[in-house]
Amino acid sequence: MKFHSVFLVGPMGAGKSTIGRLLSTELQCEFHDSDKEIEERCGANIPWIFDMEGEVGFREREEHAIDELTQLNDVVLATGGGAVMREQNRKHLAARGTVVYLCTSVDQQLARTAKDRNRPLLQQENPEQVLRDLFAVRDPLYRSIADIVIETDQRNPKWVVNELKKRLS
Repeated sequence: MKFHSVFLVGPMGAGKSTIGRLLSTELQCEFHDSDKEIEERCGANIPWIFDMEGEVGFREREEHAIDELTQLNDVVLATGGGAVMREQNRKHLAARGTVVYLCTSVDQQLARTAKDRNRPLLQQENPEQVLRDLFAVRDPLYRSIADIVIETDQRNPKWVVNELKKRLS
């Protein structure tokens, strides 16, 4: 099956990295994760970048990474949950590939991220409220650029990948 690049967007815990890896194997193409790329380029993890540069510094790095990664051909790219906050990222994603919104509930996000210390935005008193607030702002942005929306709650990643393959062909 011939395809062009597929960009996965959605909130933290939606399964972008897991599904992205599986999908790239199925499509026999390269997989990239914008958060991992940023960490490799910086030689530091995302919480450290947030601590040193704040969210604004991190978003600058993310914008550069997404600009570069969306120019690659025939790749699957998993983006960070907040990538859609910058208009430039939304433009690049929408113009350069097929955007897939992996949609998930706040309850599912809480279950999937409960023990993950690598998520600076959740190191708060009330992570559930943080996720609800982020969803309210970001869901319309994900939907505004999505070519495909797939609900991932209670769904096996392999099922999601098979469903995606059907919709991409």
